[in-house]
Amino acid sequence: MEKSDVQKQVISVVAKVLKMDASEISPDANFIFDLGADSMQSLELIAGFEEEFNIEMDEDKALAVQTVSDAVEFIYNYL
Repeated sequence: MEKSDVQKQVISVVAKVLKMDASEISPDANFIFDLGADSMQSLELIAGFEEEFNIEMDEDKALAVQTVSDAVEFIYNYL
C-alpha cells in the first residue's frame, strides 16, 4: 500500500469520526488543537484506524500521535 493511499484512508476515518468534510483536513492538522478532537474522539479515531486498516494498535503509542501526518506515518510503518 502506498503512503498516499494510507493518507487518504486516514483522512477519511478522521472526517467520519469528527464529522468534518475531508477537504478541511490537512496532513499537518493536529487532532486536538486544529480539529477539536476530545479524549473520547481520540479513542474513536484509534478504533476507526484499526477497523479501516485491519490492525491492532498499541493504545498508548497511538494516543501519542498528534497529527494526521503522524498517524499516516505510524500506520504506514505498522503495515
